[in-house]
Amino acid sequence: MLMKRIVTVFGVALTLLAASALRAETAPDALIERVSGEVIEAVKADKAIQAGDVKRINALVDEKVMPHVNFQRMTSLAMGRYWRQATPEQKQRLQEEFKTLLVRTYSGALSQVKDETVQLKPMRNRPGDTEVIVRTEVRGGGEPIQLDYRLEKAGDTWRIYDVNVLGVWLVEQYRNSFAREIGAKGIDGLIASLAEKNKAASKS
Repeated sequence: MLMKRIVTVFGVALTLLAASALRAETAPDALIERVSGEVIEAVKADKAIQAGDVKRINALVDEKVMPHVNFQRMTSLAMGRYWRQATPEQKQRLQEEFKTLLVRTYSGALSQVKDETVQLKPMRNRPGDTEVIVRTEVRGGGEPIQLDYRLEKAGDTWRIYDVNVLGVWLVEQYRNSFAREIGAKGIDGLIASLAEKNKAASKS
């Protein structure tokens, strides 16, 4: 299933980007280049993560990955026009459930990190840009995987708000599925559906 593969690779993608949020980077591609090698080696050395240990995975995600992702913007883009219709309480729930949904992908994705390396493609941004696309390929174990990132700059910090896997932007993919859910059940129905999926995943 295309969506399952996209989300799984997205999990690997964020794993490759996990690193200390306290170190500022002068360029978004420098951030990706530096942390990719560090985290691949860290995952290779952690047998519990490779085996899908949910607690270890959650600890890694919360400490290392989340500081690099703007989940509010990612969620609002995935919601599209419906974001403006949501109440503050609904927006908070949506962010929480969406974050949990993506974090859950790590249980399968991290165990697949073995001999991967990341090759950056030339940047096309201009000095002063605050939004950029960093294009990369993940190599190892098969055909190279296209993996592009949309990042925004706030102060001295670059944060990811969308990922392109195999030509499909993750936010756009979720926007379509979220719109179908909202059209059928409303915003509260979407929240309930996400919560149900997350609850079921936590028991599996």
